[in-house]
Amino acid sequence: MALDSYRAKRNFKATPEPKGRKSRKRGDRFVIQKHAARRLHYDLRLELDGVFKSWAVTRGPSLVAGEKRLAVHVEDHPLDYGDFEGEIPKGEYGAGKVIVWDRGSWSPLGDAARGYAKGHLEFELAGEKLSGRWHLVRMQGKTGETRENWLLIKAEDEAARPADAPDILTEAPQSVLSGRGIDDPPGATTRAEPEAEAETSAGDESAAAPAPPKGSRKERMPDFVAPMLATLVPSAPKGDRWLHEIKFDGYRLQARVTDGRATLLTRSGLDWTDRFGPALIADLAALPAGAAILDGEVVVETGAGASDFSALQADLSEGRHDRFVFYAFDILHLDGKSLRAVPLEDRKAVLESLLAETGKTLRYSSHFEESGAMVLRHACRLSLEGIVSKLRDSPYRSGRGKAWVKSKCSARQEFVIGGYVPSTTSDQAIGSLVLGLNEKAGLHPVGRVGTGFSASVATDLYRRLEDIRTDESPFSPALTTAQARQVRYVRPDLVAEVEFRAWTADGHLRHAAFRGLREDKPAAEVVRESTPATKRGTPRPPSAKGGISRPPAAGRGIPRPNVTLTHPDRVYWPDAGVTKEGLADYYAQVWRRMGPLVVNRPLALLRCPSGITGQRFFQKHAWKGMNRNIATLSDPKSPGDSLISISDLDGLIGLVQAAALEIHPWGSSAEDWERPDMIVMDLDPGDGVGWGAVVEGAAEVRQRLADAGLESFVKISGGKGVHVTAPLKPHATWPEVKAFCKGIADAMARDTPDRYVSTIAKARRKGKILIDYLRNQRGATAVAAYSSRARPGAPVSVPVGWDELPELTPDHFSVATLPARLDALSHDPWEGFFKSAKPLRSQKKGRKG
Repeated sequence: MALDSYRAKRNFKATPEPKGRKSRKRGDRFVIQKHAARRLHYDLRLELDGVFKSWAVTRGPSLVAGEKRLAVHVEDHPLDYGDFEGEIPKGEYGAGKVIVWDRGSWSPLGDAARGYAKGHLEFELAGEKLSGRWHLVRMQGKTGETRENWLLIKAEDEAARPADAPDILTEAPQSVLSGRGIDDPPGATTRAEPEAEAETSAGDESAAAPAPPKGSRKERMPDFVAPMLATLVPSAPKGDRWLHEIKFDGYRLQARVTDGRATLLTRSGLDWTDRFGPALIADLAALPAGAAILDGEVVVETGAGASDFSALQADLSEGRHDRFVFYAFDILHLDGKSLRAVPLEDRKAVLESLLAETGKTLRYSSHFEESGAMVLRHACRLSLEGIVSKLRDSPYRSGRGKAWVKSKCSARQEFVIGGYVPSTTSDQAIGSLVLGLNEKAGLHPVGRVGTGFSASVATDLYRRLEDIRTDESPFSPALTTAQARQVRYVRPDLVAEVEFRAWTADGHLRHAAFRGLREDKPAAEVVRESTPATKRGTPRPPSAKGGISRPPAAGRGIPRPNVTLTHPDRVYWPDAGVTKEGLADYYAQVWRRMGPLVVNRPLALLRCPSGITGQRFFQKHAWKGMNRNIATLSDPKSPGDSLISISDLDGLIGLVQAAALEIHPWGSSAEDWERPDMIVMDLDPGDGVGWGAVVEGAAEVRQRLADAGLESFVKISGGKGVHVTAPLKPHATWPEVKAFCKGIADAMARDTPDRYVSTIAKARRKGKILIDYLRNQRGATAVAAYSSRARPGAPVSVPVGWDELPELTPDHFSVATLPARLDALSHDPWEGFFKSAKPLRSQKKGRKG
C-alpha cells in the first residue's frame, strides 16, 4: 500500500503526526515543510495518486535558475500531513520541529505519472513564496546505494532570481500557516530566524559519498596520480562512443580530500593549495567522502559565462579569491577504492552524485552526447576555446593518448619567453614578449606578442623578467638585427600561453595575444603543438564564409594595414590588456565584414587618448594633425563642416592611432545624405529587466518591421541592449523614417505599457525597456557592427543570428574572443544584408498599432 512505509516508521501513540489514508480524489496541492530534525532541511510534497510524493531537500529550494539542490526521495505521506505543524518527540522517526514553510498548487507540464516514473518531473508552482517552473530530476543510482537521489532545479523564467539576490530561505523563514519561526512556541509572533540553520544534509537521510561502482579496486590513497592528457586533433571525432566536454580555460589541478582536509596539486605535482583562497578549499574539504581524488580545472568565469584564463591570471596577481570555481570532470579514487579502471561514463556518474550537494565553488563538468562536430561548432560560435572528446568506456591512464582528444576553435598554445621589449609608456612594465619553441637545435624564435597584458600583469612580468635577465641570447638561430632591436634577453624559464590567428611564411606568429603565464608547465616541455593536418605545412587561418553582399575595399584573407602606430603598446583597456596594437590587429581580422557598414559614411567617434580609464570625448569633425589615412566629407547642408569618414582599412587603423575606441556611423552614406539606407531600433533595458524580456522585445520589433515589409537583422550592442536593424533602399527621407520608427516605439509602449516605454526619461524606465527610435534622424548615429566599446572587458557590438540571441548577453564577445567566433561560423548571420533592402512603405501602410 502507498502509505505502508510511512506508517511502519511511526508510533502514532507518541507522535502528533496524522495517520492519514490515501485519498480517492485527485488534487493539485503542494506543501513545503521546514523540518529541524537532526539536520535542518525542507520537505517538498506534491499531491499525486491520492498521496504526497515527498522529497527531503537538504539545503532547501533555490530561486537561482539552474542551481541544483539535492532532493532525497522519501516515503509517501498522507494528504492530512499538508497542514501538520508541531514537534515530533525525541526518539521518534524524524524527531524535531516542523512548520509549513510554503503551500499552494502545482501543475505538471506533461503527464505527471509518466514523468515521475521516468525520473523527470517538470512542473509549475503557484505558492505563497515559490512560483514559476521547476524540475525534479532523478539521478542515476549506484550499486549498493539505498536512497534515491533527485535534484530540484529552478527553471529560467520571470520568477527566477540572480545569484546575488537575497535567498528566499532567509528572506522569508516563517510559516505561511501560523506565522511562526521554526523555534517559536505555539502562539508566538513572527520573528526572523538565525542564519545558523543553514545545514547541508537531509534530516533522516544523511548525505554520504556514493558507493564505488563495479570495477573499482581496493587501494591505499596514492600520493599523486599524473594526469591523463588529451591529444590535439584537427576536428572533433564522430560516433556515439564519444562524450564531449567544453574545454576549460584555467589551471588543470588535482583535488585531494583526506579526513576533512583538502589540497590542490598541479599537473606536475606542485602544491598550490594556498593560491586560490579558503572558500574553495573549505568546499572541497566538506565533500561527503573520507578520501577522494578529483581531476578538474580551476577557472574564473566572465559575465558571459565562459572561463577566461586572463581573468584568472589577473585575480591571482591581485590576490582576489571570490571568483574561483573548480570544475571537476573525473574522479580517480574514492574511500579506499581506485576508480581508474572503471569506464569513464561510470566514473562521471559517481562524480556527479558526489558533487550534487556542494558549495558554490565546486561544479560538475557535464558532457554532451550529440555530434562532436555540432558541439565544437556551438563552442566556437560562443567564442569558447574548444572541446575535449573522451571515449565513454575509457579507463583513466596517466599521460597523453588517443582516448582523450581535444579540438580547438583557434590556434593557441604555450611558448617559452626568451626576452622582452620594455614598454614605451611606462618605465616599469613590459611592452612585448619575445617567444620561442624548443627544437633539436635549441630555442627557435617565433616572434613577439604585444597585447593581452593588463596593466598589473605587464608590471608583474617586468619584475619577474628583470630578475632573470641575461646578456646571452637563448635563441638558436639568433635573432636578426631588426628582430633584436631593444630586446632584453632572459633565461628561458617562464612559459606564456598565447592565442594567435596564423603563422607567417617565415614561421612567426601573426595577430598574437598573451593569455597568461603557465607556471604549472616546465619550459623544457614546450614544443610546437601540431595536428596531423598542420604537420604537412604551415597552418593558415580558415577563410571566413558568407559575408555582407556589398564587397569591402580589401583583398582576400586577413589584410595588412599600412599605418604606423606610435606607442603600439599603449594599453587602451587596462583590465583586458588590449593595447593599441591589439585593437589594430582585431580590426584587420574583422575588416572584411565591418568595412561595408562604415566606409563612405559620416562617423562620430568616442576617443579615449589614455584608454577607457582616462578622459573621453565624442568627435565628429576633422581635427588638426589627423592621420592622413582618415578621410573627410563635406555636409551638403553645412558646407563648412568637415565630417570624419574612412574609405579603407588604413583609415580604420588611423582611427585606432587616434584612440577612437567606438565608431558610430550615420544611417545614410555620402552617396545619398538625405535618404537613409538602414533603420536601427535600440532596445535599452532599465534596471531590473531580465535578458529574456529583451529578447522577446527584439522579436516583437522584428515582427512589426516584417509587417511593414522589412527584413530585420539583430546585433548585441556590446553595452546593455540589442539593436534590431533593417536595411532600406534609399527612398524615404529622414523625417519619414523617423516618424515610422516612432510609430513602432509608441505602439509597443501603448500596447504593453508595463514592459515598454518610448520616452527617454529615466524616471519612467525602471523595470521597462526603452524602444529608442531617435537613432533614425539626420545626424544621429548608432555604434557600428564590429566596433569595440569603451567599456571594461573590451566588448564588441556583434551581429548575431536570431536563433542564438537567447543564449548570449549584450557584452558576450570581446576584442579578444570575436575573431575565433568568426572563423567558426558556417555563414555570416548578416549575409545578404544590403541585398535584403526594401523601400519603406508610406506611413499609412507601414505603421502598426
